[in-house]
Parts: sequence; C-alpha cells; structure tokens
Amino acid sequence: MFIDQVKIYIKAGDGGNGAVSFHREKYVAEGGPDGGDGGRGGNIVFVIDEGTNTLLNFRYHRKFIAKNGENGKGGKCHGATAEDLIIPVPAGTIIRDAQTGAIIKDMSDCGPFVCLKGGNGGWGNRHFATPTRQIPRFAKSGLKGKEMEVTLELKMLADVGFVGLPNVGKSSILSMISAAKPKIANYHFTTLSPVLGVVSTGGESGFVAADIPGLIEGASDGLGLGHDFLRHVDRCRLLLHVVDVAGSEGRDPIEDIALINEELQRYSEDLASRPQIVVANKRDLLPPDTDLSEFEQYVASLGYPLIYVSAATGENVKQMVHLAAEKLRDLPPLTIYDADYVEPQPTVEPGNHDIVLRRENKVWVVEADWLYNLVGSVNFEDRESLNYFDRVLRSSGVFQKMREGGVRDGDAVSIYDFEFDFVE
Repeated sequence: MFIDQVKIYIKAGDGGNGAVSFHREKYVAEGGPDGGDGGRGGNIVFVIDEGTNTLLNFRYHRKFIAKNGENGKGGKCHGATAEDLIIPVPAGTIIRDAQTGAIIKDMSDCGPFVCLKGGNGGWGNRHFATPTRQIPRFAKSGLKGKEMEVTLELKMLADVGFVGLPNVGKSSILSMISAAKPKIANYHFTTLSPVLGVVSTGGESGFVAADIPGLIEGASDGLGLGHDFLRHVDRCRLLLHVVDVAGSEGRDPIEDIALINEELQRYSEDLASRPQIVVANKRDLLPPDTDLSEFEQYVASLGYPLIYVSAATGENVKQMVHLAAEKLRDLPPLTIYDADYVEPQPTVEPGNHDIVLRRENKVWVVEADWLYNLVGSVNFEDRESLNYFDRVLRSSGVFQKMREGGVRDGDAVSIYDFEFDFVE
C-alpha cells in the first residue's frame, strides 16, 4: 500500500519539576536548601530515512509523545534530560501545520530537524533562598513541552516525471531505462502508485525518474488516481509527456496532449509551465506512410521537443534518455520548499499577565498558561510559599482583573484545583 499524506499528533516532553530538599548531615550546621533542578523534556526530531519511499509506517501510529524530564533530587542533583523522540520520514516529506497548511520544514536535503522542543526543567528550592527567606519550601515546576498536529506530505524527489493518460507505455519505458520494476499490463491503471527509477547516463551521472499513475480528464478535481499523485510531479524539473501516437485505443494523440496539459494547468500553473518533452510512443504500430505532419505541427506550436519511441522494440529509447539529460543540465536544481510557518505568539506577553475568567456552578475559574506554571511551583501547605503566591497574584493584577470581571467578596475561586474564597 502506498501512503503519501497523513496527519499525526506530536508532543515534546514536559520538563521535570524542581526538588524541595534541605541538606541534612551530622555535624554540618545550617545545611540549607539543596533541591536540584528538573531535567529538560525530550524534543521531537524528524530525520530522513533513505530506505523508505512511503508514509506507510504512519498508517496506524499517529501519536508521538516524547518522554518527560526527570524531577530534580536532593543534594543539588539535576534530573536527567529525556531522550529525544526520533521520527524517520522518507526524503521529500514536507511537514505542514495541520491547521493552517503552512510549511514547517521540507525534509529533502537536510540533517535532523527539531520540530518541537521539550519543556525546560523547573528550578529546585535552592534557587529561591534569600537572606530573608532562608528556608524556601517550594520549587518551580517544569514547563510543558509544546504540542501540535502536523500533516506529513510526501513529494517524491524525482528530476523527471512521466505523465500521460493510462496505458500509453510510461511504465514500460521506465522499466527499460532503469532498474525499476513497475507492473506492466495491457489495461488502465496498472500502476497504482508512483514508482521511482534511477536512470544512468554514463559514468556516475544520471537522474531520477518517476512513473506517475495515468491521468484522466477531471484528475485535478479528484477523478481517477491522478489527483492523489499529481503532487509527486511538483518537484520534477522536466516532464516526459508520453502519448500513444498510434491511437491504439481510438484516442487522438493531439487531444490527449491537450487534455493532460489542461489537468496540469488546473492543478498548478507552475506545474503546467514546467519544461516538457513529448514522447510519442508505440511508433511501431504506425504504418510507414502515416502522415504525422498535423501532430508534429501541434507539438511544435507548444514549443516542446518531440521524439518518437517504441517501448516494444526499444527504438529511440536511449536517444530519449540523452535528450532528457541534456535538458536537465540547463534546468535549475530540484525544488526545495521554504518554510512559511509562523509560530503562534504566546498569549501572555512579558509584563501582560492576561487571564481567562469564567463561572462554573457558582465557582469562578481563573486560567492562564503562566498561572499553570505558577501553581505548579507553589507548596500550598507552606505559609511562606502561599504568601509568595498571593504576592504574585496581587502584583500581576490578577485580583484587580477578577474584581473587574465580577468576582465579589466571599465568592469561591478555583485556580487549577486550588480553591479559596475571594476576600476584597
């Protein structure tokens, strides 16, 4: 089965929590706080797997969550940093934001890509010791790792793409010029998925060609198999437009060329403007005295080079390869898509401690990302830590915003499961 587009959920690991600990050792006075920091959560890292050419591995595995960092320990012991979660993808995979479709990264010719960073570990209580607060009984919780849904879209890395209607001989030609072994039979849609083949042009030079499943009228609108696989010719620098010049299935080769070009145009203007070579296949089925002047004039009017070949006899197949290689030498390299994803800005800017306030069953619920991290760092069983929490809420304007939102004296308030009665 060939899978070339899939949506997955990824989440980086959370940072470990800082430790609340005090140094206790015989004959050592005033050991003081020695809580270690939490470890960083694991990153989500994409790498290129040269051994695959499909996203089949993601068919049933759609959720990827990195491990959390280890919590800090006493004795100033730092929590262990979690291992990164490595996700291998085929070369040519484009990572997109599932919501906006924006490109995050084109995994075509690059090293490992850190897509999401793990949360930093929280500070241990030793960081909160001051001359006036010598016994801090609270530490900072680790930050949450980032999470999102992404779409993986495979666009094969091929220099040349074979396009054309079904049963015109694309697979036969590819099997002759490369080691690829596509299925070949005398019926439509024999090829059900794109097939890559490496074509040698002598020495160490050559190019990669892709056999794209046959297009039909309406392919750009989703008919047939073409719509699913047109994306694989997006990167192709050159298109070999294969046509049945003998009209062995009762079709007019001129109409065939026009039909395929129209579908390419409707799918992408850039794709339609890509250089083409018209490969007139099945020449061996034509009578020697066949008048092809109208066909040749039509191809010339499009500005495309024309070559007659026969996949059955091998006629001019080598010449076609050399013609394609010459064209490629003058064309720009494979397209690498630039990232256009803009990471959403945090809802709370520095100095602007916004909150979300709502009422549920006579209880006022207060929420904010920065509040979540604050609550995780507070030891509510310790008076000094509780006073610190109260000072932060007052200095950041949370109480004032609660009053403006309708909270009154005696109302029940909940901040991430910490409940209290509001006092003016």
